[in-house]
Amino acid sequence: MIYSKEVEEMCPVAQGVHHGCAPIPEEAKWVKAKAVTDISGYTHGIGWCAPQQGACKLSLNVKEGIIQEALVETIGCSGMTHSAAMAAEILPGLTVMEALNTDLVCDAINTAMRELFLQIVYGRTQSAFSEGGLAIGAGLEDLGKGARSMVGTTYGTLSKGPRYLELTDGYITGVALDENDEIIGYKYVNFGKMMDFIKAGNDAQTALDKASGQYGRVQDAVRVIDPRKE
Repeated sequence: MIYSKEVEEMCPVAQGVHHGCAPIPEEAKWVKAKAVTDISGYTHGIGWCAPQQGACKLSLNVKEGIIQEALVETIGCSGMTHSAAMAAEILPGLTVMEALNTDLVCDAINTAMRELFLQIVYGRTQSAFSEGGLAIGAGLEDLGKGARSMVGTTYGTLSKGPRYLELTDGYITGVALDENDEIIGYKYVNFGKMMDFIKAGNDAQTALDKASGQYGRVQDAVRVIDPRKE
């Protein structure tokens, strides 16, 4: 340790009372985190790239400072999907400190990691009050059946009005309109379920029929339009 001449010539003064760091909630325990290995928790965060043309939702499951599970979901940028593939390979096994200082290929993923780091080290995780935390694999539960990200894509113009293209239910195949041309429901195909049916041995048409559904008052529609073509 190198001290300046001014400090060397100072007389020592006791620091007095020091209570240590404030405890944070971690997996139903109050922890005074002094080292990276004191950190545990499961949480999500959102990041965005510099031109803000894409976003990343990052979910991490951290046990004793080590990232055990990473879910990387991206939208809006084709290059970001490839970056996500690399990030999912890079993150597991790193400490949260290493991950914060590692190039995760894409600005949006790096920004998401920064936001997650703040949540994790301040005890703002989703598992803060869950005894024992969440099991490894909790990230897949966020995706639901079919293991697909929940995406909503809608579009609208002043002259032609709104179009539903994809919602949590799935890919929108038809938008139901009433006599005033207002949306009263929609038809959809859940691609995750469709692929599961195909993998189980169903032919494509059967799988498509079984994975199709509708929401709202489709039966009352005056007409059903294809939102991508009509």
